[in-house]
Amino acid sequence: MQLAGGLQELPDISVINFSWRAALFAKYDVFHIHWPEILVSGHSPLKKLGRQVLTLALLGRLALARTPIVRTVHNVELPEGISVREVFLLRLIDRKTTFYVRLNSRTQLPTERPSATIPHGHYREWFADFPKAQQIPGRISYVGLIRRYKGVEDLITSFRATADTHPELSLRVGGKPSTGELGQAMTALSQDDPRISLNLQYVSDAELVDIISSSELVVLPYRFMHNSGGTLAALSLNRPVLVPANDVNQALAVEVGPGWVFQYTGALTPEIILQTLSSITAEGHRRRPDLSSRDWEAGSVAHREAYERALANGVARSPQPQNAGHP
Repeated sequence: MQLAGGLQELPDISVINFSWRAALFAKYDVFHIHWPEILVSGHSPLKKLGRQVLTLALLGRLALARTPIVRTVHNVELPEGISVREVFLLRLIDRKTTFYVRLNSRTQLPTERPSATIPHGHYREWFADFPKAQQIPGRISYVGLIRRYKGVEDLITSFRATADTHPELSLRVGGKPSTGELGQAMTALSQDDPRISLNLQYVSDAELVDIISSSELVVLPYRFMHNSGGTLAALSLNRPVLVPANDVNQALAVEVGPGWVFQYTGALTPEIILQTLSSITAEGHRRRPDLSSRDWEAGSVAHREAYERALANGVARSPQPQNAGHP
């Protein structure tokens, strides 16, 4: 939504937010997609099949109209546990993609198509109107969708091990688990530790702001992390994060300044959590993290340039993108 709003403020450009009707029948110059897996999935087998048929029809329409596809690459691997049809369609979308947008320069692209690197924008303006909670000393949090690879069970297990030595700490987890079994496992892990609070439901923006702003530290214990909107959400609310060590997170730590992005190697342990909390306390007051390179105004201009490059082989015209970030 922030990208769409920024694009709308540029001259000679308009945005059509995704719907199947608009995608198949509206007039637009560029089709921009963020999460292609959403196009081919569904909450029931019948709905999934219907979306897959529509995706094939959409790709046919784009090919006939010679409409370029611009895809933002958020993840470097296909989603786990998807069907053969979904794999086929996602790879077909990549074969038809004209231009890629990378969120960092370390992302390996699926094909040898042209690309641009445009950093993910921050959420400062998006969160500005939501009430902020008072920070609670010793409060740790995780917020966002909960999937196996995000390692939230590891966070709960490590936190539980601090009960005897640090009973004053607390952990707040908010987000909907990807499966009922995962939710049950997290509940079982947490049930005999009153310091742990779970809200295993979809978290609204207002709730997300409340959870993050009440925390002293946000922990994202992903077993694999590349790009992370959760990290930027925490930094946008001026809260430090603890994340796995990798090249992308190291570059982010340098970008935003010291005292904001803490990293660990190997498995998350109670000692890592306690050491990070001690480091935050020792550093005391910090300036806001530097997110100046992630302003949406500059990002919108960069996206317009990406659309123009995708159109470069066709007739010159002002791009009118169809935004398929959230079908």
